[in-house]
Amino acid sequence: MIQVCLNGSRSAADGAAVPLTPAALAESAALAVAAGAADVHVHPKTPCGDDTLSPRVVAEVLTAIRSVVGVPVGVTTGAWAEPDPARRVQRIRDWTVLPDHASVNWHEEGAEEVAAALLERGVGVEAGIWSGTPGASRFRSSALAPRVLRVLAEVTDTDASTARATAGALLNELDGAHGLPVLLHGEDGGAWPVLRLAGGLGLDTRVGLEDVLVLPDGSAAASNAQLVSCARAFGPDAARSPG
Repeated sequence: MIQVCLNGSRSAADGAAVPLTPAALAESAALAVAAGAADVHVHPKTPCGDDTLSPRVVAEVLTAIRSVVGVPVGVTTGAWAEPDPARRVQRIRDWTVLPDHASVNWHEEGAEEVAAALLERGVGVEAGIWSGTPGASRFRSSALAPRVLRVLAEVTDTDASTARATAGALLNELDGAHGLPVLLHGEDGGAWPVLRLAGGLGLDTRVGLEDVLVLPDGSAAASNAQLVSCARAFGPDAARSPG
């Protein structure tokens, strides 16, 4: 499975290809799904371009994307969108339109409470486990771990020459991840090496302008759909193809 991560914390400064408004996110999601993405991850934005958990904005973004795609759609709950853990939980409880899933970064303060609030509302949890953080050890000992949808193993090492090794170490730290599905991905310089590794291991992965702005040859990506098309050439789908 290839998940498309449409925008992340990127802004207009990162290029015109980064979708920010509900309409632009919907259009980008539709093209990426047509190119082969089977799941969508999005960061809803305020009019000023900041990530937000605002019930109104989340509803607008989810409604727009779901009007053009029929695959699961998830959002971030990153602490940068709402630094106060209690406020983050309240935002989730106030959502009027629910995502299919939401990512929870297990190294962040309040992660357990955020995950519990999502599960109470019937929202799937992607356990975000970042390399270089205590996320893996905290997740292994969490009582909520067996209830999450999948593990989102994020390699934060952006050095193309070392990202694969960092990914291997992260997978070892996860120690089987309670038998849960693992989606392995990298970012910036490490995005393509880690995606190739995920394909070779038969793991789910993700790609999109949140994670990387360039194609494997180093040229600028024109869209999320173009990144998904490139990922399919050597991602999990290719690795599982006969021959």
